[in-house]
Amino acid sequence: SRYYREVLPGEIVKISRHDVQTLDVVRRSEGDPSAFCIFEYVYFARPDSIFEGQMVYSVRRRCGQQLAIEAPVEADLVSTVPESATPAALGYAQKCGLPYVEVLCKNRYVGRTFIQPNMRLRQLGVAKKFGVLSDNFKGKRVVIIDDSIVRGNTISPIIKLLRESGAKEVHIRVASPPIRFPCYMGINIPTKEELIANRPEFHDLANYIGADSVVYLSVEGLVSSVQESIKARQDNNPKTHKSFMGKLGHCTACLTGDYPVELEW
Repeated sequence: SRYYREVLPGEIVKISRHDVQTLDVVRRSEGDPSAFCIFEYVYFARPDSIFEGQMVYSVRRRCGQQLAIEAPVEADLVSTVPESATPAALGYAQKCGLPYVEVLCKNRYVGRTFIQPNMRLRQLGVAKKFGVLSDNFKGKRVVIIDDSIVRGNTISPIIKLLRESGAKEVHIRVASPPIRFPCYMGINIPTKEELIANRPEFHDLANYIGADSVVYLSVEGLVSSVQESIKARQDNNPKTHKSFMGKLGHCTACLTGDYPVELEW
């Protein structure tokens, strides 16, 4: 198989043994920018996926580099919660000039903790999900890069595990902004009350999850990391890009509350 092209927003495509045909394209209102889900880049998509002409892995690495600019820290090594935040951690380490070192190894026989029905099961799932590579970080200051902190339940037992195994300091850096709002476009984000960013604990999040510090990537930092190479291509060949993607735009509703369509109840 080979990469052919992306399906346009609103496009109906027919694929047959003979060719690929566009049957119809439902056009956006004139002047409305596209509103591609920015959280696809942060978390949901596979790293080898290609959206808007760019690989998700490269965007995640740029998010890590931007996070290093926004939130550097005095530390000995950079690591990640395997594996979805690895590209961001590598970008952060590269920008900070710190070594990237594995501190956790994943138990491949345990399911997703994200979808466990309650907090206790999620925390138990985390304890079984990771093994500790203690020789790699004992007595050292560790920066852990995560892709997102949704409820705060998953990262807390990981920090506890690292401290009990000899980490001197554990700093958390999150390669996306805090999720504050529900998604009405089809992504199953927990209720406003469940989101850690809306709870009183968020005001002292480091203490609540047991970290030495916690800093999230800014919304502006995420948007610039996502749009950087699209804009560069647009500048180099504006005609091609406009005909393919339309006016540039991304949905940040779960982060900002700014929804791309009016909500009617």
